[in-house]
Amino acid sequence: MNRTFALFFSPRGTVHDVGVLPRERAIIAAVIRKGADPVTVEEHLDELEMLLDTAGADVAGRLTQERDRPDISTAFGKGKVEELKELVESNNATSVVFDDELSPAQVRNLEEALKIKVLDRSGVILDIFAAHARTVESRTQVELAQLEYLLPRLTRMWTHLSKQFGGIGTKGPGETQIETDRRMYRTRMQRLKEKLKEIDVQRVVQRKGREGLPRFALVGYTNAGKSSLMRVLTKADVYVQDQLFATLDTTVRTFALPSGQKALVSDTVGFIRKLPPQLVASFRSTLTETLEADILLHVVDISNPHYREQMAVVEQTLNDLGASDTPVIVVFNKIDVLDDHATMDDAEAESPGCVFVSAHRGLNIDRLLHVMQSTYEESAILRLLRIPYEEMNVVARLYGEVEVLRRSDEDSAVLLSVRVPADQLAPFTARYRRYVTTEQPSQPTAL
Repeated sequence: MNRTFALFFSPRGTVHDVGVLPRERAIIAAVIRKGADPVTVEEHLDELEMLLDTAGADVAGRLTQERDRPDISTAFGKGKVEELKELVESNNATSVVFDDELSPAQVRNLEEALKIKVLDRSGVILDIFAAHARTVESRTQVELAQLEYLLPRLTRMWTHLSKQFGGIGTKGPGETQIETDRRMYRTRMQRLKEKLKEIDVQRVVQRKGREGLPRFALVGYTNAGKSSLMRVLTKADVYVQDQLFATLDTTVRTFALPSGQKALVSDTVGFIRKLPPQLVASFRSTLTETLEADILLHVVDISNPHYREQMAVVEQTLNDLGASDTPVIVVFNKIDVLDDHATMDDAEAESPGCVFVSAHRGLNIDRLLHVMQSTYEESAILRLLRIPYEEMNVVARLYGEVEVLRRSDEDSAVLLSVRVPADQLAPFTARYRRYVTTEQPSQPTAL
């Protein structure tokens, strides 16, 4: 029998190992809106099945119902709930997982009808994040997201009082306990937010130490191969696992562009459709590395038949984060396992300037590096500054803020040729306006 380790995260942030448990058996379910594409629905359910496999559950069956809108009480209609109950019993299922988010009332009513645990996609994703969180930061972020998800669902834990008796005389104790738990959750959430603010300050200090270097960030759908690409670019030991959300913590490494210029590349959490908003909010400090990058590498698993939809999810998430204006290089990965090479022709036509690679086998990485360098040079703007010797503190500050390409020591001043990222040009010019010369800077040579 396949078995899996289980961890329980308490509201106080302590992780309890409850040992080795048998893999759960789940039924997956979805409400299909009338007019929806059945193929797309099946794709979403296939992905939910992958999520459950990562979380430690086997899918024993699936059930869908076409409706104008989900039933407000149970998502499914009454007859379909009975059919779901029969499917649960015949397959000895231990849980039912809906593809779309359920309201607390829907979860409570379904659990009463089915007599087993009921979850939604958000709950599964949060569980996977909890299992994969390794550092203090990611564990803090995940716990905050879990508490925000659980807070409106606390009432389901106290329904046993009204179930046994109901009516007058049963409200007090349950409601008092619920309010106590809510206060505890809110207090814990406030502490976690304060802790994340402290971590964010540390991140700002770390980023200041890396200013002046070109910055690239890997973004993409979960399991697209971002960590594998980072490992081959930086020749560093980066955690790589063929499963969803293997990477939660931002990793920043140095590497060399073809010119010899040192640069930085960061890898962070992958995106997925229907990503719980609580996670996007709590991981915002981690995703700052993406927001502050000069160039984004959008890594796409081109061997996945649904890669276009995955690209759209990533693009929408970047737009929601405010990173839609950052220059992007589309990197189609896993060409070594691509069966239909006509797919590459279609992808290139749809994404001009893209690069095809295999991070696993190290194919076409040199081509990617040259594209990264040329894209950075095109997106940055050269400026020439003349700083008097009596203001050498400005020279030191510039070395920490931008990429210094050339330095010439004149009789009365230092002449610096610098490269400024396009999105930083306005504040840079405002800060150093009196030092900027009208001369045209010569083309740089690497220092």
